[in-house]
Amino acid sequence: MKIQENLRKLTEVPHMATTPGDEATVEYMLKRWQDKDSGLDAAWREDYRVYLSFPKKDTPNTVTVVSPSNAVLFKAQEKEKAYTPDQEDPEVVQPYAAYGPAGHARGKLVYANQGKVSDYELLNRTLDLSGTIAIVRYGGAGRGAKAINAAPFGVVGVLVYTDPYDINDGLMSDENETYPHSWYLPPSGAERGSFTSDFGDPLTPYLAAKKDTYRIPEENINGAPPIPIQPIGFGDAQALICELGGSAAPTDWQGSFPCTYNFGGPGFRDASTYRDSEVKLDVYNAGELRNSTNVMGVIWGSVEPDRYVMYGNHRDSWVHGAIDPSSGTAVMLEITRILGEKVKSGKWRPRRTIIFGSWGAEEFGLIGSAEYAEEYISKLSQRAVAYINVDISVFANATLRASASPIAQNVIFTASKQVNAAGSSSVSVYDNWLKYFNRTSPTYGLIPNVGYLTGAGSDYAPFIHYMGITSMDLSYTYDRSKTRARIYPAYHTAYDTFDYASKYIDPGFTSHQTVARTAGNILLRLADSLLLPFNCTDYAESLEGYLTGTVENFEELLKANGISTEPLKEAVKSFRNAAANLDRVIHSSDLLNETPLKARRINDQLMLLDRAFVDPQAFPNKYAYRHVIWASRTSGVATFPGLADAVEKARTTGLKEDWAEAHKHLSIVTQAISGAAHTLTEVHQ
Repeated sequence: MKIQENLRKLTEVPHMATTPGDEATVEYMLKRWQDKDSGLDAAWREDYRVYLSFPKKDTPNTVTVVSPSNAVLFKAQEKEKAYTPDQEDPEVVQPYAAYGPAGHARGKLVYANQGKVSDYELLNRTLDLSGTIAIVRYGGAGRGAKAINAAPFGVVGVLVYTDPYDINDGLMSDENETYPHSWYLPPSGAERGSFTSDFGDPLTPYLAAKKDTYRIPEENINGAPPIPIQPIGFGDAQALICELGGSAAPTDWQGSFPCTYNFGGPGFRDASTYRDSEVKLDVYNAGELRNSTNVMGVIWGSVEPDRYVMYGNHRDSWVHGAIDPSSGTAVMLEITRILGEKVKSGKWRPRRTIIFGSWGAEEFGLIGSAEYAEEYISKLSQRAVAYINVDISVFANATLRASASPIAQNVIFTASKQVNAAGSSSVSVYDNWLKYFNRTSPTYGLIPNVGYLTGAGSDYAPFIHYMGITSMDLSYTYDRSKTRARIYPAYHTAYDTFDYASKYIDPGFTSHQTVARTAGNILLRLADSLLLPFNCTDYAESLEGYLTGTVENFEELLKANGISTEPLKEAVKSFRNAAANLDRVIHSSDLLNETPLKARRINDQLMLLDRAFVDPQAFPNKYAYRHVIWASRTSGVATFPGLADAVEKARTTGLKEDWAEAHKHLSIVTQAISGAAHTLTEVHQ
């Protein structure tokens, strides 16, 4: 396999969206997909004009500690320390908060844990937060939320860092513990990222961002931080946190620094060299319209060319991006090379059309895939069978991890039983997976746990949430019993390089190969099977699980407010019956010898099942979330998202109108499930 070669090529230079490095990667993808011997039937670029946010190269963002007489007592590092020549590349962008506003904030420092609303509330009980700068750690709340949550309390600026407790299992020294000696994050490493809450181009909601598309004013961007925010390395964070005054923060706020994490007085303790000093935050980020490119490729189907199986990953990275996203692109290029050779030599052509997407500007908020979805929603809603996402293909090399719509669980299991686990000649991916992530299914007993696609972590979001296209997300990941790391430690930093990937993430590239074989197997089954390898009774099991969550957590509360869950129970029951009935039709059919229209009809029922749960009116305040089963939720209860969030709110406020909203969401999900059941029922019955 040529995955290692692909990865080396893809990570030669930093390729942040719309930079010269990104354009070079566009040209490379096109060259590969247009190759006369191993290319696809066709490949092309699609350009969008999108709003991105960058720091100023000539005036970098700075974080300083200044005395009352304005003497600078401390300055945080603007760039990460370079350990290899590629990290010294002038195109390595300084750590910054994309879409965080420019501004100059100055105030006494406080420590606010993870920047959750509850963290600021707790802090606010003991301190006056107005005019302060908060330092928070990654985790617990979304990036942008850390500043959005802070502003109402009067906080004027936010610093964010990654605590070694959360990412490095407590290790901190770059002399012998962190990269370049291991996979752990060195002290100057800082996680970049997009700090908006919505996905897609921020200025063209629900419209594809073409050159002349209508754009909303920049000040109307939804979910961007209202105050300056800047990421820093944990080395600098330690220098600030360990000098804070005030009382000690709670136990669960403590991290790995060799000091007690205090709230702040606000500000530094009396014995500190920084006493009476303030933290100054100078941010020069600016937004601008840029051309961003999706590279698209296609293999035309021989029998059903109007049915599309889609496979995609983003191309842009924050710096060199060896793991995120190039591990996934290296796998995709190997799959397209193998399939391209078969097509070009006349040995094979799929039954259905396969579309490959190399999305642009994902790191800024899934922009390339979202714009594609907005532009082609009519066509894709009618014709797309499924979307396979392989972004970070390898976080580490212990086991497969998969999230998917429940209807696709079956095809993932089948494929994973046919591929050997990384580094093994006798154990299948399935059996290895079963050891690490499993659950007890009422139908099958012990099976690997396939997660749900409830958030917007990667490019599957526009497909499943906005369009209701059955989606899945695959990767190889680590043994959770061996590390507390919330993600691989070099994530979104200058250390995510080929050297890091090949030494510490996947030496020998065995896990990359395993993901390629598993994802490739799934792709071929979706593109070539006469009958789509989907199982609607697995969807029934998931709905029943969610129903149990509702009954156990909310039924009594709802009943006490005059709201009955009986219609929801009936809807889930009718879905189970309809799914079982369609299963019987499938098993009793001889599709090879019956009219081809019968296979087409059943395939359409399976293909459109996720679409049946899409309600454009369900979540007016949640951008592009229209799938009533898998939309994001803030409630910790694993059940129907709109209902869970509405009940939690009503329980807190006790207001009549909030209980009415809970009733409305109960009706929305009930009717969606009932409607989906009808799509599975035979038309003439």
